[in-house]
Amino acid sequence: MASIGFFDGVHRGHLCLIRQLQELAKQRGMRSMLVTFDRHPRTVVSPGHVPTLLTTLEEKECLLRQTGVDEIVVLPFTQELSRLTAREFMEKVLRDELCVRALVLGYDHAFGHGGGSMNDYVCWGEETGIEVVRAHELEDVMVSSSKCRRALEQGNVESAADMLGRWYTLGGEVVRGFHVGHELGFPTANLQPDEEKLVPGHGAYAVWVTLEDGTRREGMLNIGNRPTIGNGEAVSIEVNVLDYEGDLYGQRLTVEFVGRLREERRFASRDELMQQLAQDETVARSILQR
Repeated sequence: MASIGFFDGVHRGHLCLIRQLQELAKQRGMRSMLVTFDRHPRTVVSPGHVPTLLTTLEEKECLLRQTGVDEIVVLPFTQELSRLTAREFMEKVLRDELCVRALVLGYDHAFGHGGGSMNDYVCWGEETGIEVVRAHELEDVMVSSSKCRRALEQGNVESAADMLGRWYTLGGEVVRGFHVGHELGFPTANLQPDEEKLVPGHGAYAVWVTLEDGTRREGMLNIGNRPTIGNGEAVSIEVNVLDYEGDLYGQRLTVEFVGRLREERRFASRDELMQQLAQDETVARSILQR
């Protein structure tokens, strides 16, 4: 028994659907399978309108495995695959390649070139020998990947965490910066994030930082143009790992966004900025120690 989707973010709505899949599969003595894709379908069908992602493929696979589903199948989303109608996909891929006998679909899910209604899927399923089961109305029906993206773009990481069921994470390599943070008494690591991943809106945040050796530490992070310093139009992501001394250049860090401290703004002087950073640190520690 399978369910299909891109599952970007693996949010609470996805998890609710997956739980139903697992319960139905267990009741019928079947294995549970999730079918997903290696890239967002729009990269093939509408390259100019590809959303930034909540999870990389590696992150998504890890989160899906944590659900305990029996099998995860990642299909390469190619031009050839994009041209298959839903009926062709059910017959050629789900039935013939993956041996799917039952398919669980969410309330608004559509797949295949040209899409279809739930009645269409049920009909095509009967023709191809796949039972199509409509999932019960989901408890988290109002959660969607696009709503998570909007919340993060607005800097509302708390709302995004509620929809995701966990803090939003962003990983990347530490690259050379301008060393301004060190001059201000708050040394920062300049993070080059993974490609395709969504970067939250400009502002300062309280974050957990996982270092390359697996150590997890408190931190505060700023995203923006650094208007007080004169960064121009360049956007930087700078994280101050609290109480840490050492060289992080070249290391891979992962940050978890726990709370927003403030919007980015221009300060009258570097001294005023330093005073604000000290206040940010106090608030960040308070948020992270809750």
